[in-house]
Amino acid sequence: MELNWELSVRLLVAASLGALVGWEREIAQRPAGLRTYMLVAFGSALFTVLSLTAFGANADPGRLAANIVVGIGFLGAGTIFREGEIIRGLTTAAGLWTVAAIGMAAGVGHYLLATISTVIVLVILVGVRLFETHKHTR
Repeated sequence: MELNWELSVRLLVAASLGALVGWEREIAQRPAGLRTYMLVAFGSALFTVLSLTAFGANADPGRLAANIVVGIGFLGAGTIFREGEIIRGLTTAAGLWTVAAIGMAAGVGHYLLATISTVIVLVILVGVRLFETHKHTR
């Protein structure tokens, strides 16, 4: 079987977009960072590409997509923990779940959707943090 360049590009785009979000998480000094976000985006894209190409014409690609959503939800739930009255990890869980969706978008070839979604995620992570910091300093 020859290498399908289009499918390879989908995987590279997913990993690159996951890296952008992961880099922001590294800068924010969060436990899940560059490698984690890249792997989640890449893995989601790979499962998506496989669901579209590897299981024949009668396969339902939606089944694998649904399982990606559930599986990443399970992974994200493992990042949430409680310290007394404070709950930590919710943003990490939501970020991993969202980056999986970005990987799925890249996996089906929706590069513009994946890129715009990444920009929105970065605006949420950076912009809202700046707003919260400004709000607390008043």
